Amino acid sequence: MKGGSFSSSFNPPLLCTTETRSRAFAKLLLTLLGFCLWGVAVAFLFGGAFMIITYKSFKVFFQSPFFPLPGCLAFVTASLLFLTGALAMLTPVKNSRPHQGMLLYLSVVLFCLEASTAVVTQLYLTQEAHHLTSSVCSLFHQYNRTVPNDSSNEAVDAVQQQLQCCGIYNRTDWFVLAPPNHLQMAPVFAPKSCCKEAASECADHVSQPEALFDEGCLQKLGERLRFVRHYLNWCCLVAVCLGMLTVISNGVLMKQQPFQDFCILDSANFS
Repeated sequence: MKGGSFSSSFNPPLLCTTETRSRAFAKLLLTLLGFCLWGVAVAFLFGGAFMIITYKSFKVFFQSPFFPLPGCLAFVTASLLFLTGALAMLTPVKNSRPHQGMLLYLSVVLFCLEASTAVVTQLYLTQEAHHLTSSVCSLFHQYNRTVPNDSSNEAVDAVQQQLQCCGIYNRTDWFVLAPPNHLQMAPVFAPKSCCKEAASECADHVSQPEALFDEGCLQKLGERLRFVRHYLNWCCLVAVCLGMLTVISNGVLMKQQPFQDFCILDSANFS
């Protein structure tokens, strides 16, 4: 009696038919999601590198020492995304519980890490954007033409050359930033770092706009901060969406593949 009940419950042809369309689709989707996760990982690497390079190049304008923290979190997220993507492509092939469980665990860890990256990025970059005006104005007003090797001069020249900007808001700021004894004298010259062309060929007269950069450095730095903030936030959003699809696809495989070791405990086997 029991033997007949067990044989009717455990039907090998019936187990073979469990490879349904939803299971096949979940396997295909997991493989595609693995490649997508790798692509997002590359995007996170770019965003993290861009943020750390921004901090190293213009750190004198940023007050918080934790400014590069979102970039470091982006690198950690990218490494886990590479691992999760590889596991997502391997799970449909191996079709084993350990791989499925590890994929689910990494997906949860990634969700927490991506949420932390988005919050930290929004917090620190918004805070730095509020203090950016005072930092830029302070350094530009400390510019001293009589001391070429002054640290403030080097910082101002570096930001004007790298961002191709001139002055705080525009080139006319150098009328105000010029030394007091220079205001009664004409002409007023901007620093050589404002020149569009080579310094030896540039006529750095403020009244000759064609030779100088048009935009101010405050605007350029603000655009750089906004770009990296929006970029990392969008990366986090895309990664969260891909992670949800990965969890759903993995859940389909786990649901349609019962724990065979515990099938004998099914109540139907004892009826």
